[in-house]
Amino acid sequence: MPRYAFKIEYNGAPFAGWQRQAEQASVQGAIEAALARLEPRAHTIAAAGRTDAGVHATGQVAHADLEKDWDPFRLSEALNFHLKPAPVAILACARVADDWHARFSANERRYLFRLVQRRAPMTLEKGLVWRVQNLLDAEAMREGAQHLIGHHDFTTFRSSICQAASPVKTLDEITIEEITHADAREFRFRLRARSFLHNQVRSIVGTLERVGAGAWAPEDVKIALEAANRAACGPVCPPQGLYLTGVGYPDDPFAA
Repeated sequence: MPRYAFKIEYNGAPFAGWQRQAEQASVQGAIEAALARLEPRAHTIAAAGRTDAGVHATGQVAHADLEKDWDPFRLSEALNFHLKPAPVAILACARVADDWHARFSANERRYLFRLVQRRAPMTLEKGLVWRVQNLLDAEAMREGAQHLIGHHDFTTFRSSICQAASPVKTLDEITIEEITHADAREFRFRLRARSFLHNQVRSIVGTLERVGAGAWAPEDVKIALEAANRAACGPVCPPQGLYLTGVGYPDDPFAA
């Protein structure tokens, strides 16, 4: 059976997350239903990462095995037709080797978190960013973030229900970009690693927001990390500002 890789974009607001749910809408379920319209049978697709309820994606990757030898472009067009009106789009499709796996072949994940400091409620981007009202110090957050880069035990920044075998991960990069708007300041946190623990990004951003607000000193991030205790973590920020922006592979299946 030919195997196909998909690059996927979605708005996570109406879904209970990526993973198929028995009673609730999911991104995986929407795509599998669209596949069943093309090849009537039960389908199971595998993704590079399982995003939580409310989390968005601009570069999720998944794969599926099909019976027909599809032209990748025609397959993506057909899936996009059958996905309507769900806020899910197939951005690219590629034929891959039978042993290629969206999750296990990946060597990098990239996330973006959008935090907006503004007094007024969000309207046009409601559900797409995390809004806070308190002033934030970008330099303090950058200083605090430096303590997290590298190879560490991230127990403090790991959900209590995380199923990863080990809390030890290597965080390759955290950058914080500040964008000034007429009535707001936006902070874009970009994180890159081979893999992440459950709620790791939201735990990190929530903690750094406390640094930016002046409730924590930048050095407190190092103390919390070394505690290796979930109770030492700052507040976990909401999912609405989180985006899975890309998944890296030794050979990019979508390069062509």
